[in-house]
Amino acid sequence: MSRPGFLLSAWPWRAAAYLLTGAVTGAVTLVVIVVVAAVCGALTLVLVGLPLLVVAALGGIPVAGTERRRLRLVGRAPAAGRHQVPTEPGLRPWLTTRLREPMTWRELGYALLFAVLLWPVDAVAIVVALFLPLSVVATPLLMATAGEGDEAKVLKQWTVTTWPAAYAVAVLGLLLLAPGAYVLGATAGARAALTRLLLSPPEGELGARVVELARSRARLVDAFEAERRRIERDLHDGAQQRLVALSMTLGLARLDAPPGPLADQLAKAHGEAGDALAELRELIQGIYPKVLTDYGLEAAVTDAADRCAVPVDVELRLPGRTPQAVESAAYFVVCEALANIEKHSGAERARISGGHRAGRLCLELHDDGRGGADPAAGSGLTGLADRVSVLDGRLALTSPPGGPTLLRVEFPCELTRAADRSA
Repeated sequence: MSRPGFLLSAWPWRAAAYLLTGAVTGAVTLVVIVVVAAVCGALTLVLVGLPLLVVAALGGIPVAGTERRRLRLVGRAPAAGRHQVPTEPGLRPWLTTRLREPMTWRELGYALLFAVLLWPVDAVAIVVALFLPLSVVATPLLMATAGEGDEAKVLKQWTVTTWPAAYAVAVLGLLLLAPGAYVLGATAGARAALTRLLLSPPEGELGARVVELARSRARLVDAFEAERRRIERDLHDGAQQRLVALSMTLGLARLDAPPGPLADQLAKAHGEAGDALAELRELIQGIYPKVLTDYGLEAAVTDAADRCAVPVDVELRLPGRTPQAVESAAYFVVCEALANIEKHSGAERARISGGHRAGRLCLELHDDGRGGADPAAGSGLTGLADRVSVLDGRLALTSPPGGPTLLRVEFPCELTRAADRSA
């Protein structure tokens, strides 16, 4: 508006179009709200109007959608909605999501404000800044038509009886159009800013979306862990049992076969079946260890330490079970750290310690190796940090050149049932 070419640009007319359509839309919204309220009030007495109350609660959604589209008349940046995406397809999940999210009620409040207060402001601005100057400009036309060339009423307040006076009034109207254009621009800008603030809040709703994204990411992790457990169970109860039966059958066949080429082939097949069974057991252990499911994190960490080539001291005490997602993430952090110690550190001894304190599961892995661990060098630490961050945990690594290396991980969680120590 401060630019010299504002009056000659399209912006005054776009502002006028925005305010004019706002006045019309607001008047229609007011009529619809009054009619729906009257119908719901009458039908609620016989319990028929209750579904209409739900429809009325959702009435702000189309109003807000129309307002966001009208913002394109005076703003270049689009005003996006902040509605949540339903978790499932269908009408009922959509209704449940809309009735529970704050944005729906914010839009309903805006629709009521728009119908009661905002559209009269638009109408007054249009009348004062546009229609009144135009009616003054049209004084000669009114004098020639309605006044039959003798007189004309200016704003129905005073009478003009001569043509020079009529043309002078028209010139005055043209001069009034310039400040009127600025009034239209300022009013439309303020209205658009208010609408954008109420219907597209930049901070609060974005924060809610961040929270929802974090929750959805946690749900994906839970689904992923459930799928891992299902695959582990299917392999353990299906393919592994068949390989065990095949190995036993081949072993019995070896006992019954006489020495010779057949016995040699049976021995070879028996050995390959044993190797396949061992590989399958290692694969199952890497997917989701059964000891973690049955006995918890403490037993699973002890089992992983026993299988490590480097001697590992375990000082982990958990009086209960943590949530499954936390157990799984902590276990695989330990397994990856032990694999790195075994392959890269050159350590002679390692130690795993930790426990549950102040609502957090804390684990520390220490080794006396050469140090210098770099998360960017393909050690798998970046993936571990991503896994930990999904659960709002923290992972810290201290590994100066020459050692020692200390990996610390924390998860916010609460213990559930008591841990099973029979393992």
